[in-house]
Amino acid sequence: MKTKRDFPAVLISPKGRAFLERGHVWVYDAEIRSAPPSLANGALVDVLSENGRYLGTGIYSEKSKIRVRLLSRSANDRFDDAFFERQIRYAWEYRKTVMPNDLNACRVIFGEADRFPGLTVDRFGSILVTETLSFGIEMRKPQIFPLLLKVLQEDGQKVDGIYERNDASLRLHEGLSQNKGWYIRPENPSTDLIVTENQIAYHVDVENGQKTGFFLDQKYNRLAVSRLAKGKRVLDCFTHTGSFALNAAAGGAEHVTGLDISADAVAMAEKNAALNRLSDKVTFVKADVFAYLTAKEKEGGAPFDFIILDPPAFTKSRKTVESAYRGYKDINYRAMRLLPRGGYLATCSCSHFMEPRLFEKMLAEAARDAAVELREIEVRRAAPDHPILWGVPETAYLKFYLFQVI
Repeated sequence: MKTKRDFPAVLISPKGRAFLERGHVWVYDAEIRSAPPSLANGALVDVLSENGRYLGTGIYSEKSKIRVRLLSRSANDRFDDAFFERQIRYAWEYRKTVMPNDLNACRVIFGEADRFPGLTVDRFGSILVTETLSFGIEMRKPQIFPLLLKVLQEDGQKVDGIYERNDASLRLHEGLSQNKGWYIRPENPSTDLIVTENQIAYHVDVENGQKTGFFLDQKYNRLAVSRLAKGKRVLDCFTHTGSFALNAAAGGAEHVTGLDISADAVAMAEKNAALNRLSDKVTFVKADVFAYLTAKEKEGGAPFDFIILDPPAFTKSRKTVESAYRGYKDINYRAMRLLPRGGYLATCSCSHFMEPRLFEKMLAEAARDAAVELREIEVRRAAPDHPILWGVPETAYLKFYLFQVI
């Protein structure tokens, strides 16, 4: 690369170069061939092939196995306020286009897919909830966060505060501490919010709830369940705060049973049912899903017409995919056995390591063992505010299937 650059250069291996050329935005530590010895943690670096060809500019992380995360592939970019404001505007305009009437509860920034590696920003009404998982973005919060407010407020959006959920253990791999609290405190700070999604209201605990407080990615999958639920006896497994269960109830289900192993989740689900005046149509039970399905199968009969399986990620690494496969197969097999012929099954995985081909192989095996056939209704992904960046499979983590069991 002959042009003089402002940033230090990192040379990477042919394998690392090929990885970036296929569309990924990460450079792993094993692919670094040379780097300046005094390179500062969080510094901007140019990534070059071994023959000096420019591949992009990214943020260097000295402690992470992901050593560089690309911000841009353009040698003309300068990473000033104008750059970050432009990227935020791109992200916001995209969401205004793909879900124009559904922005009160949405993901505003989805990490690498929006060119903000390691940053999640969710909007719950007038509060933004952030999670920062990369050292370089952590350094640049004083630059990025005020720009977030500026872009949204200039668009007429009411945004009063930013709450940080930086309690994920992944921060430790970046040499970052775990913490949570207000970054920008509103006049009347509260971490117990009420948001509306699909015309259903939810209590959202942004301080203690999972991730940023509420799972926004299943928004339209919940609507798909609602459309099928009319007149059915529904079982919602791993109900968490009751979102699938309440969508099914609102869709006209005869009755819905929601299961979760967490007493706190069950209490919140019951609170949400009361908030929506659906308590007479939904019963929430504290139970282990595996044990519950097994017990119901032994009782015989077909107590449910529609079963929803929305488990947490059974695997967060390639090393545990095999055991996760067995777990997914077990619950799907038992659900298929429990349903009557003509019943309905919604099933999903939120682990990107459980790739679609592997998940579908598992479903086929479960159906064969259960002696049923699956009639596919539709296959879905996350809502479009969680865009999939081709070349970065980690962004295509959620798989959602609707079947009729025949």
